[in-house]
Amino acid sequence: MTAITPYTGIPTMTEHVSTQVVIEMPRTEAWQNLRDISLAHNYVPGIVRTELVSDQAEGVGASRYVYRNKRSYIQETVEEWQEGEGFLIRLHRGDKPAPPFRHARFRYQLADAEGGRTLFTATMSYDMPWGALGRWLAARLRPFVDATIRDVALAMKLYYESGQPTTPAALKAFKASLSQ
Repeated sequence: MTAITPYTGIPTMTEHVSTQVVIEMPRTEAWQNLRDISLAHNYVPGIVRTELVSDQAEGVGASRYVYRNKRSYIQETVEEWQEGEGFLIRLHRGDKPAPPFRHARFRYQLADAEGGRTLFTATMSYDMPWGALGRWLAARLRPFVDATIRDVALAMKLYYESGQPTTPAALKAFKASLSQ
C-alpha cells in the first residue's frame, strides 16, 4: 500500500506482517491474560521487563515501557481497545516513533476458534523513513520482522497454555517440534 505522509508528502510503503496461532483455551480466558499489558516480558522474545507508565492499566491511553536490557526500552501506547478481543498499540519513544521506523503499530487480536479454543492474530504495521533507502531497508528487514512476529505469537501461545514465562530454550524446542 502506498501512502503519502501528511507532513512531507513523501511516498512511503507501509508493511503489514501478520501471523496466527491457535491457543488451547477459550477466548475469554485468553483475554484475561492479554488485557494485562504488564505481562509482555513473559512472552515477547528479548523483552526482560515491562513497566506500566500511565495511570491506567488498560484501555486507550494505557502505556508501558518494554525493556530489552536495563536501559534500552520502547514505549507502547494503546490506541484502540476492543474489550474481549484485542488492542492496537503504537511503538514509540516519547513523541518520536520507535527507531528505525517512521511509524510502527502492533495489533493483538483474539477470535473464537473451533472447539472452544482461541485464534490469536499478531500484526505489525510499519513504514520506514529515508525514501528509497528506507523502502530498500524495509525489504531487507521483512524476513527478520516476519520471524519476530511469528516468535511473539508462538511464545504467547506457550505462555498462555503453560502459565510459565517463555524462555528462549522453550521457544526453540517448540519451534523444532513444529518442523517435525
